[in-house]
Amino acid sequence: MGFALVCVPALVLLLGPAEGVVLANCAAGAISLVGLSGGWRRVRPGAMVPLCVAAACTVPAGVWLTRRLPEPDLMLVMGTLVTVAVLLVLRGARVPALRGTKGALAAGAVGGFMNSAAGVGGPPISLYAVNAEWTVREFVPNAQFYGVVVNAFSITANGLPHLTTPRWTWIATALTAGALTGHALSPRIPEKRARALVLTLALAGGITAVGKGIWGL
Repeated sequence: MGFALVCVPALVLLLGPAEGVVLANCAAGAISLVGLSGGWRRVRPGAMVPLCVAAACTVPAGVWLTRRLPEPDLMLVMGTLVTVAVLLVLRGARVPALRGTKGALAAGAVGGFMNSAAGVGGPPISLYAVNAEWTVREFVPNAQFYGVVVNAFSITANGLPHLTTPRWTWIATALTAGALTGHALSPRIPEKRARALVLTLALAGGITAVGKGIWGL
């Protein structure tokens, strides 16, 4: 989730809303798949089914929105979604409606829409996990499973970004280098400090995208 929150605003600013979101979907899906390979046994099918089914229903709505809005409007919408998502995660909002099956359906639906429209489908699942009182050990593999599924839905609906082979090579290299560096540094960086850094970068990116959208209008 931190990956998407940080990279989506940057990719949107560099490549534009449509290409930036789809590339973020591809990269986030790949990262989730790699992470899930070591923790798939801890996935909760009972919780994941309503989350993923609801996401499948709302992904087309997010795609429809991105294809109808002008670029400045899209930039404004995406920046706002990222900014609001970061603030909600920082607050750790407790919402009784996000409990049980109805809560899973609501979180999955919002997550699917946000993922296909803005590339950030993780925050609603994070809020669902907080309200369901999941531990970090429970949350990580289930969030990764959701990431694989919802990004696969989004890529299927949006299509692949139009990038050259050298660019795909650079992207794969950068992802690998980043993952290895993060794995090496994670034992040395306190969790709270790393979380604060990620959310600060995401908030700055979201606000920048909002500003660019307003300027374009």
